[in-house]
Amino acid sequence: MSRRVRRKGAQSKDKGKANLHSYSEICHVSSSSEKVEVDWTSLPDDTVVQLFSCLNYRDRASLSSTCRTWRALGSSPCLWNSLDLRAHKCDAATAASLAPRCAKLQKLRFRGAESANAIMHLQARGLREISGDFCREITDATLSVMAAKHEALESIQLGPDFCDRISSDAIKAVALCCPMLKRLRLSGVRDIDADAINALARHCRQLAEIGFVDCVSVDELALGNVVSVRFLSVAGIRNIKWSSASQVWNKLPNLTGLDVSRTDVSPSALSRLLSSSQNLKVLCALNCPLIEEEGNYTACNHKGKLLLTLFNDIFKGVASLFADITNTERTLFSDWRNLKNGDKSLNEIMPWLEWILSHALLRIAETNPQGLDSFWLRQGAALLLRLIQSSQEDVQERAATALANFVVIDDENATVDCGRAEAVMQDGGIRLLLDLARSCREGLQSEAAKAIANLSVNAKVAKAVAEEGGINILADLARSRNRLVAEEAAGGLWNLSVGEEHKGAIAEAGGVKALVDLIFKWPSGGDGVLERAAGALANLAADDKCSMEVALAGGVHALVMLARSCKFEGVQEQAARALANLAAHGDSNSNNAAVGQEAGALEALVQLTCSHHEGVRQEAAGALWNLSFDDRNREAIAAAGGVEALVSLAQTCSNASQGLQERAAGALWGLSVSEANSAFFLLISIAIGREGGVAPLIALARSDAEDVHETAAGALWNLAFNPASKMARFMAALALAYMFDGRMDEVALIGSSSEGSSKSVSLDGARRMALKNIETFVRTFSDQQTFYAAAASSAPASLAQVAEAARIQEAGHLRCRFLLCLVLRLEGLLLCFGILPLSLKHVLLLLFSSLPSQVADMQCTMRAYCRRPVQLGSFVLLLHQQQLPLKRKSLQRLYFEILNTTMWRLPFEA
Repeated sequence: MSRRVRRKGAQSKDKGKANLHSYSEICHVSSSSEKVEVDWTSLPDDTVVQLFSCLNYRDRASLSSTCRTWRALGSSPCLWNSLDLRAHKCDAATAASLAPRCAKLQKLRFRGAESANAIMHLQARGLREISGDFCREITDATLSVMAAKHEALESIQLGPDFCDRISSDAIKAVALCCPMLKRLRLSGVRDIDADAINALARHCRQLAEIGFVDCVSVDELALGNVVSVRFLSVAGIRNIKWSSASQVWNKLPNLTGLDVSRTDVSPSALSRLLSSSQNLKVLCALNCPLIEEEGNYTACNHKGKLLLTLFNDIFKGVASLFADITNTERTLFSDWRNLKNGDKSLNEIMPWLEWILSHALLRIAETNPQGLDSFWLRQGAALLLRLIQSSQEDVQERAATALANFVVIDDENATVDCGRAEAVMQDGGIRLLLDLARSCREGLQSEAAKAIANLSVNAKVAKAVAEEGGINILADLARSRNRLVAEEAAGGLWNLSVGEEHKGAIAEAGGVKALVDLIFKWPSGGDGVLERAAGALANLAADDKCSMEVALAGGVHALVMLARSCKFEGVQEQAARALANLAAHGDSNSNNAAVGQEAGALEALVQLTCSHHEGVRQEAAGALWNLSFDDRNREAIAAAGGVEALVSLAQTCSNASQGLQERAAGALWGLSVSEANSAFFLLISIAIGREGGVAPLIALARSDAEDVHETAAGALWNLAFNPASKMARFMAALALAYMFDGRMDEVALIGSSSEGSSKSVSLDGARRMALKNIETFVRTFSDQQTFYAAAASSAPASLAQVAEAARIQEAGHLRCRFLLCLVLRLEGLLLCFGILPLSLKHVLLLLFSSLPSQVADMQCTMRAYCRRPVQLGSFVLLLHQQQLPLKRKSLQRLYFEILNTTMWRLPFEA
């Protein structure tokens, strides 16, 4: 597949190396030809510190090791007050190596349970904020120890994914160990009981913000005891007793903001909260079914209280909070950030509002409920673009992730909503996302690249990305040492490479080399990055010039390595597709031969045709088809077991996709090509017959899909009119007789739809040529002079002699049915064109007098086909008078019933 939700010249190794062991280097000054020696250690300390601040922690530590001066500057507390470990594996050893620099660490972001367990080794006693992603495996014990080791914590945030293994016990431990806690945000906790919430109320007297999002159960009455709370979010909780909650929460003395998005809050509870809460200023109720069904809340502002819903203008509502906004409503978020002397209360509300909006819109985008097209086009896309400009990094990331998700309407088939994608583009979103992708923060790079990748499925957006310099940005990100960043960048190149006009630009930006390097950089354990890299290379390899770039960059070896060793089906599919495209330019470059000569390539592709994944089988068969155009490859494919594998594939793909059927038949077609009637071709043809390859080819030749029909017919043609076994030739010729009778009446239309014209091409000449070949084939089964003499005399001995000469040894006891088939399909057809001057009477005499023991079976067969009891003599008479009462469809049923119920059950020996 090309991909659905899919796409600078690289420096040489010597130029790309940085000499980290020398403290000076020679640089060239553009205004002078003189060489000036620069001592990097003489740079001002603040300049070096600023340089360090732009690096991730791993690069920062590496650069600090270059000299004593930089080691001291690299350990400056201002560089290590914030640490983002999400992009890299962080185990106990890594944390211990970072510990000497983390004594003053205040803010930490991590990913996964392993990193959570390693945090204790950082020895950051003064840690103030902890934020964790991918927390499904974090347990009560881990969170409890984390809280016990960092008693100064003021903010704990775990999500947005669910914390399935955290319970009320851990929350009580947090309350006991972290008395200075001001913010607690947890997602997907199973149960938060009254004891846990009351513990927070008793011990965390400064707790101003609580976010219990998507939790299964929360004691709503106990929340009324946390009198310090100013901002509360219970978004996504479905079992709250709203009559009780509204009566208790409206008495919270400090409650300023309440988020009940994605809940079943009732209109009456919403009215009570808006009318009775004294200090409440913002109530967010996005995507609440009961409220949206009621449709009574059309006003944004209720007596000074702001209500945000999907059917209200959110921009207008938020603007009502400001007293002196002079610009347009759509710029209010940036206007607020630029205010020098803002309202203190507003400065507390707006960051929380950005957070809940980003979280709510992300969840809505992920579930993609019906009926929200108008919301996304009218204000949703614009809201997300304003949020990616937030000063809060997690808000920016979630907004970018939501942009990546909300445009996708069918992930399985990589379909995006054109209107939504173009709404992002028209609102300046492409430039904003590309700016975000250029950030030095790898989390932002990753999410921005993901959004660009998904949006680029739309051709108009892809063009805009290219025009804004996005290809160079993505190519640079694909070289990142951060696997997550490189993975999303590769996905962007994959989608962009679908467009023919972008392939050259990707190659010029060094994208081909970057993608090949990704495969060697993460050969295992990075299925996502490998699939995207291979998919992008597959698209690029479809272009003749780019295919040469792929080969020169080592792409053949990299892709074969994936096909041989990777077990992930998505990677296998894209690797096989890339090899197929590389081999498709046999007339213009040497890549076809190069793939065939790569050690293990053909064996790997043959093995992939046996995969349980249809896409893998299809692409592997396609690769073998393209490779079979080279003589040496044909021999090597056969030697690797390719004939047996492809015949088996053809036998099992009757209910598969048309693409798989076409490639299976095409690969057999390619293998059956005759080069000067070589002995090797004869062996392959016999092997196809021995493995039962003719039967599935005939079945595929019945397909209504033109491509499948043509490839199967091509394979049958090669088998019928080239040296092969007698049985295989007979069966193939019989099938071709039907196809040329039933299919060639149609007229092929050739022309350009854009020109609005077409021309008809008569295929009568091709049909006559085919039938002439069939006539020649039939004559090889008997001596014509002997046949006429026997038919004229009707002597049993003479007829038996002719019958024995025409007998196909492999057909065994089914000779009658074969000859009947020959009568109905070859004899009648050829007589219509006047090519074979044989009489139906002679053929019938041959048939019945030479095989008397089969008369009963013949009568039974004819009775079934005529749909009524018929005497043998009557049937013979009808045939003799050429008044056979069977229409074309009946003949087709007769023909295929014979083939399907008798012929294919025979043991076949070439």
